[in-house]
Amino acid sequence: MLPALLAVVGAALGFGANYVVNQKKMGSVEDKAKKEIEQAKKEANKIKSEAKEEADKLLDEVRKEEQTRRRETKSIEERLVNREEALDKKLDELDKRTERVRSSEDEIESLKNDIRDIRVKQQDKLEKIAKLTKDEAAGKLMQMTERDIKNDLTGLINKLQNEAKENAEEKAALIITTAMERMASEVTAERTVTSLRLEDEEMKGRIIGKEGRNIQSLQKATGVDIMVDDTPGYVVFSSFDPVRREIAKQTLEMLMKDGRIHPGRIEEVVEKAQKNVEKDVIRAGEDAAREVGIIGIPKEILHLLGELRYRTSYGQNVLKHSTEMAHIAGMIAEEVGANVKTAKYAALVHDLGKALSHKIEGKHHHISGEMLRKYGAPEEVALAAEQHHDDVEATSVEALIIRVVDAISASRPGARNISAENFVERMRDLENVANGFSGVDKSYAISAGREVRIFVNPKQIDDLSAIKLAIDIANKVESTLQYPGTIKVNVIRETRAIEFAK
Repeated sequence: MLPALLAVVGAALGFGANYVVNQKKMGSVEDKAKKEIEQAKKEANKIKSEAKEEADKLLDEVRKEEQTRRRETKSIEERLVNREEALDKKLDELDKRTERVRSSEDEIESLKNDIRDIRVKQQDKLEKIAKLTKDEAAGKLMQMTERDIKNDLTGLINKLQNEAKENAEEKAALIITTAMERMASEVTAERTVTSLRLEDEEMKGRIIGKEGRNIQSLQKATGVDIMVDDTPGYVVFSSFDPVRREIAKQTLEMLMKDGRIHPGRIEEVVEKAQKNVEKDVIRAGEDAAREVGIIGIPKEILHLLGELRYRTSYGQNVLKHSTEMAHIAGMIAEEVGANVKTAKYAALVHDLGKALSHKIEGKHHHISGEMLRKYGAPEEVALAAEQHHDDVEATSVEALIIRVVDAISASRPGARNISAENFVERMRDLENVANGFSGVDKSYAISAGREVRIFVNPKQIDDLSAIKLAIDIANKVESTLQYPGTIKVNVIRETRAIEFAK
């Protein structure tokens, strides 16, 4: 019994002690919580006051900015109002000025009408006094003026014409000299080889072959006459076609190098030589066009141009002559303001007809014009090439340039291998032909034999006879003399009236 009682008493004491402890803890927690709440309230009040102060500051700044903006806006409005008032004043002034100008114009127009009326009245009075209309008076005045200053005008015109001629000659000489200085060509041009040198005389027999079979086969395949026995140590090729001569020459060179010369082998080598020459012809034409700087030339024209590589004129290679002319023509055209491309193109192809002169009848420059038109060259190029000799009138500046550079390239030192003796003899023969006609006083061969000037006796030869004489002399020159190109026959009949004042 006692132990149980003690247990109950112990439990009661423990419970009471625990209760007391808990009550004390709860009291301390509540105090702590109250203190923290009071502290939080103090901090909140402090933050609230700071925020209020900050808000008041911002509000003051906003108010100040708004006041500043209002003042600026008010100032701008005042300036705009002032400007509007100034503009209104200016518009009023302009309106007043416009009204004054209109009134002035009306006054001026009225004055003009008054002046016109006065002039009409004056003209009527003058016509009545002079008994002449206005047109008749103007005509008489012009006649009197023309009569008074006619001699002065004639003298002035002659003076200006002479000065223009002198300046033109000086300028032309300067342009030509400059072009020639800029163009440096070979002193002696290439010559076409029409003969082949043999290493020994025994080779002639192999070329001829048994009973002449080899040489006959070679002549038949190439279309060229081959002369073996005429010149010691050489084989000479004769043909009007320079390309055929080149094919025959290359064929014989390859046969001699190979050593096998018989009819079967000749046909094979001729075919190979034809292909080689064809390639050389095309390459020569393309190289010439590339050197001059002309693109877009039709391939048929380039082929004919390449054939000029095997053509010479008095020892001057025609293709070299053409490329040289193209360079000089381009320089002169640039100086005088002509079409540079047309001048260079026409100069390059001006002698195209010489590649066909043995196949087509006619003068080479006419053939050149026909071929250029046929294969689609520009018409201005065809005309300039066709007109580069005197028998066709030049219709463009480019054609005149081609004439000039043709003479320059052909007559420069070393261009052609004509000896001075032959040249002088040809000039003398030309003068003798002209002097053989009755009525001829004297004659002179000029322009390197391209023109002959004939002075006739005006008492024996009248104007119609002078025309007939020019035709007769031209016909005789054609039938008796050999010459390149054309020769201009110029018959001059002069009548002088002389009197002495004593």
